[in-house]
Amino acid sequence: MASSIACAATPDAQRLSAGRVTSPPPSSSVPGLRFLPWPLPALLAWAGAWLVFGGLQRVLPVAVALALACALGTAASLLGAGWWRRTLIAVGFPLSAALSGAAAVPPWAWLLPLGLLLLVYPLNAWRDAPLFPTPHDALQGLEALVPLAPGARILDAGCGLGDGLIALRRAYPGARLHGLEWSWPLRALCGLRCPWAHVQRGDIWAADWSGYQVVYLFQRPESMARAFAKAQVELPAGAWLASLEFPVPDVNADARWRVAEGRTVWLYQRPSK
Repeated sequence: MASSIACAATPDAQRLSAGRVTSPPPSSSVPGLRFLPWPLPALLAWAGAWLVFGGLQRVLPVAVALALACALGTAASLLGAGWWRRTLIAVGFPLSAALSGAAAVPPWAWLLPLGLLLLVYPLNAWRDAPLFPTPHDALQGLEALVPLAPGARILDAGCGLGDGLIALRRAYPGARLHGLEWSWPLRALCGLRCPWAHVQRGDIWAADWSGYQVVYLFQRPESMARAFAKAQVELPAGAWLASLEFPVPDVNADARWRVAEGRTVWLYQRPSK
């Protein structure tokens, strides 16, 4: 199947490599909360956490109320557009509570916000990409450039909350979609959002990519050379590595697809043997 995929995609890939970029129709999707003007997401999250804390501390131990309010702030941080904004959203309430002295709790209780952050954003996940959500219409039209047979297997490596899987499903409704995410809370939420995909917890760098026709990434620039090297070793002949936004440094892409808001999907095909 990989060979037929390669043959079907090669002409378009050659034309695009020469400089022709095709754009899909304008998006009609409605922006989510993460696109609210800054600092409105942070202010709403902090206010919500304070309201929860103020109400719960009347009926629950203060430490429990603090933990639940911090959990709300950490959950709200998933809506932030950028790692530093997510951090500010998550730490804003516990930091303000500590400075104001409003929460008279044992010293160990202040480890709760840090524990929640590490739970949702493990350290190794921050070394890759700290939750870059894929716009849901970002990959529409890609199937014309990289056609896949029904039942082809696609991996979203670092699937986060599942936005990339949703975009992949729109482009390839007949494919078998797989997601891999290191953070188990994100993996659990992704599984709830994307019950039609096979979502697992795991390390994208330790996982075997050899069974996929497409591996999709929305990582960071520093990760792309490593991803390309892994793809060249593990992907079957004719399979594709697809990266939103970030190209592989010093490597010519086999194809590229311009998406909404000026973003680009960079495509690298494993040579046929």
